[in-house]
Amino acid sequence: MKIILTTLNSRFTHSAVGLRYLYANMQELQSDTSILEFSINDAIQTIAEKLLLPQPDIIGIGVYIWNAKEVHELIHILKKVFPTTRIILGGPEVSYLPFRVNFDAADYIIQGEGDLAFYRLCKNIQNKVPTEKIIKMTLPDLKAIQLPYMYYTDEDIKNRYIYVEISRGCPFECEFCLSSMDEKVRAFNLDAVLEEFQKLWERGARNFKFVDRTFNLNMKAANKILDFFLEKEPPYFAHFEVIPDHFPASLREKIKRFPHGALQLEIGIQTLNPEIANNISRQLKLDKIKDNINFLENETTAHIHLDLIVGLPGESLESFGRNLDELMRMSSCEIQIGILKKLSGTHISRHDKEEGMVYSDIPPYDILKNNKLSFRDIQIMKRFARFWDLYYNSGNFKTTLPLLWQNESVYENFYAFGLWIYEQTDSTWKISLQRQGELLFSYLHVKKKIAEEEIAKYMLQDMMKLKGRAIPTYLKPYAKEFHSEAKMGTSGFNKRQI
Repeated sequence: MKIILTTLNSRFTHSAVGLRYLYANMQELQSDTSILEFSINDAIQTIAEKLLLPQPDIIGIGVYIWNAKEVHELIHILKKVFPTTRIILGGPEVSYLPFRVNFDAADYIIQGEGDLAFYRLCKNIQNKVPTEKIIKMTLPDLKAIQLPYMYYTDEDIKNRYIYVEISRGCPFECEFCLSSMDEKVRAFNLDAVLEEFQKLWERGARNFKFVDRTFNLNMKAANKILDFFLEKEPPYFAHFEVIPDHFPASLREKIKRFPHGALQLEIGIQTLNPEIANNISRQLKLDKIKDNINFLENETTAHIHLDLIVGLPGESLESFGRNLDELMRMSSCEIQIGILKKLSGTHISRHDKEEGMVYSDIPPYDILKNNKLSFRDIQIMKRFARFWDLYYNSGNFKTTLPLLWQNESVYENFYAFGLWIYEQTDSTWKISLQRQGELLFSYLHVKKKIAEEEIAKYMLQDMMKLKGRAIPTYLKPYAKEFHSEAKMGTSGFNKRQI
């Protein structure tokens, strides 16, 4: 039997640890099994061609929110061209009902953690044992699962992030999150995992992304993982998702020791409104959150990524705006603004009637409107989030952008700026860096009444901080010093201004 494991990653630099778990647990079928990974940017018919070239008996496909539509099209082509190939689906997007993408053409669907179930299903197919189309899995014993890390290839290690985990599950019950559906947190044998990490390190792996939902929940495990990296010679990169209210002294001391650029912490804030947090069963310890963000901001070199969500049940734009303003007062970290999604299986659906929650049934299942936010409000905030990424999270306008708000509400001033940008561009994409700068320069002068010379003083620092970058045309009248030093081939201006 020929078996292919595949998925469509959201980017080339991503890798699918789930496929490698399946492969690691294929037992005697492993020699007949191979992994082929693609991205959602690849042509679907080309993917089908490559999958069918070896004429496989079974194709297992990992289905996620970002590839569900593409997988639907892929199954359609596979079954048209090679109808005898058995197609098995697994992954978060097919683990809970209802399915909002039609996967009827698949032969089997494994719901839940399929590390061991996929092998058993392949054996049943091989032995012609009748099996239900939908297989609902109980949580497997992690001690019985073979670890997958040796199956990252040298090419993976060289070109992609290496996804790893030390536990599964989450103890919290946030109603918008699939992790809240897990019964409990389960941990792998940490010593065995660390041995595998060491082997990856010796093979050259330096980019580790932990998929644990609450890395800093278990202090003993978290400290041992941090020690693993602190004993290593930089450069390296480790990414963790952490809860914002649990940074005891032992963890703080270790985080402070990480070199610049080595540690990234993703912190899901989502809302700072206690009433809204309680409404979605989310714990919110504001004093601890503020204290920990202050520590991370001022006493460490970790890159911090904070998350806020637009559209939570009961939350108005005014409440969201206060959240953003408060976070900006706390921190200068990256703030990722997301739009609420309704994932099948989550308890967020209990608010649908009372709060008038209306979602798209097309991935990624974004909210369209509710009692607090109109469809237009949601559309404006989607553009707000995009422009926020371009101007704030990019860091390209770190010096100039504060001129927008100048001790006033960040949210209100950026909201107005976003409306104005969209009036000028009718787009949120393919806006070049130079065009972004021109728009900001014009807005600050025309709408905020700031003198052009004053704006240029800050914007030259932002636009010219990368060595070798040409002075934008709109800034040339204010950059005589740049002209003279460029002719001499020096970078003195950069050293003085940045």
